[in-house]
Amino acid sequence: MDRAKLLGEEKIGKLLIKFSIPAIVGMVVNALYNIVDRIFIGNFVDSLGLAGVTIAFPIMIIQMAFAMLVGVGATSLISIRLGEGKKKEAELILGNAMVLLVIFSVLVSIVGLTFLDPILKLFGASSQVMPYSKAYLSIILLGAVFQTIGFGMNNFIRAEGNPHRAMSTMLIGAILNTILDPIFIIVFNMGIRGAALATIISQAVSAAWVLSYFFGGKSSLEVRKENWRLDLSIVKGILAIGSAPFAMQVAASAITTLLNHRLRAYGGDLAISAYGAINSFSTILLMPIFGINQGVQPIIGFNYGAKKYDRVKRALFLAMIAATSFTVIGFIVTRIFPAQLVALFNSKDKELIAIGANGMKIFFTMLPVIGFQIVSSNYFQATGKPKQAMLLSLSRQVLLLIPAILILPHFFDLNGVWMAGPTADFFSSLLTGAFILYEMRNLQARHDDSLK
Repeated sequence: MDRAKLLGEEKIGKLLIKFSIPAIVGMVVNALYNIVDRIFIGNFVDSLGLAGVTIAFPIMIIQMAFAMLVGVGATSLISIRLGEGKKKEAELILGNAMVLLVIFSVLVSIVGLTFLDPILKLFGASSQVMPYSKAYLSIILLGAVFQTIGFGMNNFIRAEGNPHRAMSTMLIGAILNTILDPIFIIVFNMGIRGAALATIISQAVSAAWVLSYFFGGKSSLEVRKENWRLDLSIVKGILAIGSAPFAMQVAASAITTLLNHRLRAYGGDLAISAYGAINSFSTILLMPIFGINQGVQPIIGFNYGAKKYDRVKRALFLAMIAATSFTVIGFIVTRIFPAQLVALFNSKDKELIAIGANGMKIFFTMLPVIGFQIVSSNYFQATGKPKQAMLLSLSRQVLLLIPAILILPHFFDLNGVWMAGPTADFFSSLLTGAFILYEMRNLQARHDDSLK
């Protein structure tokens, strides 16, 4: 079955499984880069090393933001163009996106390395934590181009209907990172630098795997040199649609920075270390949701472009159910085993475990509703409506969360910092529900008109 017939006629449930499971595996595997680093650093360096990686995380989020800006934006356009039967335009978008990924990754490396010390101070590094953060991040920034190309272009593989190849790309890198971490950290006694080196080597291998797919004649979309010349209209289209996930990631970086400062003010460096553990599990729990988003995006985009609105609604509904199932399971696990989960990152520091377990139970209070909110925001992105997607994404990450972080600690101290996340999740879900209900009514009206 060719791609157009597959996306336009295959049962939505089968399609969602076919596209989402590889994406989920790929996203979870991608998250393991930082989590494996943190586990080895927390257990074989010390708690301050865990804080050091947590402090460095905002700029790594910014790296990911640029990869998503181009990767997700171009993927939406490619899926829609293929749905419209415009393969040449899809290839032009692909070529422009490849150039943008290289440009942005080089800029991030240059700016990050040039202003490393002031950036880390801005992110909340204390004098005790600074040496750890600097040692780790200086190496990570040197390999920014590998992460950006590997993650960004992986979206294009999925957009043209090859989710298993996309999954294998992420799997190779994560497995290699897991193997190299103990070798560099323990055997070679490189400490936190070893964790960073293992990460960029693994990301380089993933990037090479992606490039071999497109340049080795295995892709259905051809890479043409003439498409590498940037077209302003295409660049604007990519950046417009990719702006929602980009803004969400940049906001996440800003929020993490603000959280680091508030955690340090109300709980010291050890609270930042605890957040490093909590954030790791937050990433693991949310990656399946992002995987579902990546899987459903070409399905929604293609059928929306083909005006098959009943299939669009079905895809969205099933994605919501799948996402909510993951978040409910995650909620239950974090209720029952909070101390054991934190102890994975440092089993000897009892104070760290106590702070982290308490924080985890509060931080994940509203986890069951997050799947619905994220999938619904992605719907507007997949259908080429960046303004709505950005508003809904930022409502959770900025408009509601920042005031909560600033206000609640005044009344509840450290617990107030942990409470900020679920407070924002609750109110943003209400806003998202109103938007998606209105959109579904419009979609139904379009479907009814098409039948007349």
